[in-house]
Amino acid sequence: MVDAYINDLVNEKELPGAVLIVQQQQNRLLTGSYGAYTAEDGSKQAIVNHTLFDLASLTKVVATVPAILLLISRNQLTLREPVQTFLPTFHYPDITIQQLLQHCSGLPADLTPVVERNHRRDIMQEIMASEVVCQPNKQVVYSDLGMILLGKVIEQVTGCSFNSFVEQEIFKPWGMHHTRFRLQEQQRRLAASTEMFAGKFVQGIVHDEKALLLDGVAGSAGLFSCAEDLAKYAEIFLGIRQQTVIPYEWMELTYTKTFKNRGLGFEVWRGDDTSFCFGRRWSKNSFGHTGFTGTSIWMDPIQKAFVIFLTNAVHYGRNTKLRRIREKLHTMIYEKLLI
Repeated sequence: MVDAYINDLVNEKELPGAVLIVQQQQNRLLTGSYGAYTAEDGSKQAIVNHTLFDLASLTKVVATVPAILLLISRNQLTLREPVQTFLPTFHYPDITIQQLLQHCSGLPADLTPVVERNHRRDIMQEIMASEVVCQPNKQVVYSDLGMILLGKVIEQVTGCSFNSFVEQEIFKPWGMHHTRFRLQEQQRRLAASTEMFAGKFVQGIVHDEKALLLDGVAGSAGLFSCAEDLAKYAEIFLGIRQQTVIPYEWMELTYTKTFKNRGLGFEVWRGDDTSFCFGRRWSKNSFGHTGFTGTSIWMDPIQKAFVIFLTNAVHYGRNTKLRRIREKLHTMIYEKLLI
C-alpha cells in the first residue's frame, strides 16, 4: 500500500522519485526506491537506494546539532552560554546557544531581500547585522540564521572547519561514509538533481542559496547523504545502535528539552499542533525535521521506529504538495507497517 502510494505520486508527477526506509527496533519494515530524475547532462537517471540527496535543512539536525552536543559533552561549551562568547561581533549579548537551537532567539527566519542563486553577497556580514524580530524566548521563529551562526560557533570552538569537524568526529565513527558537504566531481553524478537553473538541472551542488554563497558549507544547509546513512543516524538517536561519540542522555535532551514545539533543533510532536505534517498517529514526543528540497526524517522514541523519506521534489519546481504528502504517508506507515 505504501509502495503503491509513492508509485502513484511518481506517475502523477507529484514527485520525480524517492527513497524510503521504515524501521522499528532492529526490524527493517520497508526499503524502497522509486522514480528517476533528469541529470545535469540531460540524461534520465533512476533513483536507487544509494542515490545521494541534497538534505537542505536536515543539515541542521544531522550535522549542526550533533556537533554542538559533542562539544557540550566535552565541556567546550554549554547550552546557556551567550553566542557572543564565541562570536564577539554578534551584537546581542543575551542570545544563547540553546535559543539558537530552539529557534526562539528572536532572529528573523531569513535575510531580506531573499538570497538568489546569482547574487554576490556577504552572508555572514548580513547575518551579524540582522535585527531581531522579537525578544528571546517569546516565540518560535524558525531561522536559518541561527543555525548558520551555530556552524560558526563550532568552528571557533574547535579551530577546524565545520565540514571537516563533523565528517571526522561524527559521520566517520557513526559509519555514515556517504554523508558530506561539497561533493567531489565523481560523487556529484550519484546525486539526485534538484531544480533547473539557467537552462540545466543543479546536480551535486547545494540548492540552498545562502549555503552556496558560504562555499557549500553552512550550519543550516549544504549536506548530502543517502537513506542508509540516515538510517544509521536514526538508529543512534533512538538508542537502537550503540555508539560512544555522544552520551545518550544528551541525545535524549534534543527532543525532551523543548520550547513550544521545538526541541534542540528538532520539531517535536506534542499532540496538538495544527500545522504538523507528519501524521497524527505517532507517539507524543516523536521528533524529526524536514528539508526544503523534499527530504525528511521522523523518529518515534516510544515505538523505537523511524521513517527516512528522501525526495528531490523541487525538481518539478518549488510549488510542491509535500506537506500533504508527508502527512498521508506517515499516517499510512504508522497504521499499516508498525507492529
